[in-house]
Amino acid sequence: MHVTPRYVRASTPLNRSLLDKGAFSQAIAIERRRVDRSKKLFVLMLVDLGPIMGGDQNSERLQTVLGSVSSSIRETDVTGWHGTGVLGIIFTEIDAAVRNSVVSILVQRVQGVLYDMLAFVDYSRVSIATYIYPEEWEGEVPHRPASPVLYPDLNDHHRRKTFSVIKRMVDVLGSLVGLVIAAPAFVTIAIATKVSSEGPILFRQQRIGQYGVPFTFFKFRSMYVNSDPTIHQKYVEALIHGNPDANDGVKTTYKLTGDSRITPIGAFLRKSSLDELPQLYNVLRGEMSLVGPRPAISYEVQAYEPWHRRRVLEAKPGITGLWQVRGRSRVTFDEMVRMDVQYAAARSIWLDLKILASTPRVVFSGQGAV
Repeated sequence: MHVTPRYVRASTPLNRSLLDKGAFSQAIAIERRRVDRSKKLFVLMLVDLGPIMGGDQNSERLQTVLGSVSSSIRETDVTGWHGTGVLGIIFTEIDAAVRNSVVSILVQRVQGVLYDMLAFVDYSRVSIATYIYPEEWEGEVPHRPASPVLYPDLNDHHRRKTFSVIKRMVDVLGSLVGLVIAAPAFVTIAIATKVSSEGPILFRQQRIGQYGVPFTFFKFRSMYVNSDPTIHQKYVEALIHGNPDANDGVKTTYKLTGDSRITPIGAFLRKSSLDELPQLYNVLRGEMSLVGPRPAISYEVQAYEPWHRRRVLEAKPGITGLWQVRGRSRVTFDEMVRMDVQYAAARSIWLDLKILASTPRVVFSGQGAV
């Protein structure tokens, strides 16, 4: 039996430190990691006190309000500034069974404190927003499912601004040069694809980019038209969940052997990775990078564990990456995710250049390809 957590107002304010914006951002990141392991939830509540602050974050009245709010929550919950005038509260260790009811309980508790402390005109100017982690990524993904509010550490553009600017410059220059150099290959592959089987030359599919933003992904078509995606969907779901029977007992990643849906020319394109060339256009448009995690498929994301989502949150998807040069079909799905997370944590221009330099060798040798 699951019991809804009680938030009892203390008789005296708690001796609670209010974290600054940077420290609170890190607290959210730490709590996400904890939730990924514990399978519980946390609720992030943002209370916009800006309209009543009068520009003074240290006013006596505001400190009284903050003290009263602090006394209404548990000692294990975390408070801090999420933005200018925006008080953030992390309600930790929430049971998943009360996901749909706990938010209203928490909001009512804080609203009650504010109502008691403020004049009605001030109370009516305060707004409260709530967010639950992990977010529910169910069904098709027609819009961005990941709220930036829950990932302030990943949205800190100033922290990696120089890297981001240089990486984008490399992506634009690299994709333009690649498109020019690969122009003859584009023509040859287009003719071979059109002659070998009926259907369009390019394969378009919705993929999930950084922060869950969907985009149209381009490849040279390597399968027969109207092929049933169910085979691959079931395989990927089994692989993500660690099914030892996936692919005849051999744990691979995104590689389904003996797939009758693949055309003869398509098998060669996949083996040589030439089917990936049109993704240079995705890079030029800014939807992908030259280096990063492989872009996920919508139905794949639906099967993710919460910690798997880090691969689509912490870095822009890429044409090549650590998995492509170190693992490919030789590693499990969890190992691939760990490589993607490792890249996101350590990424630098130097690392990108090393991965790009290693990619041709892996492609031409066929390492890990099936």
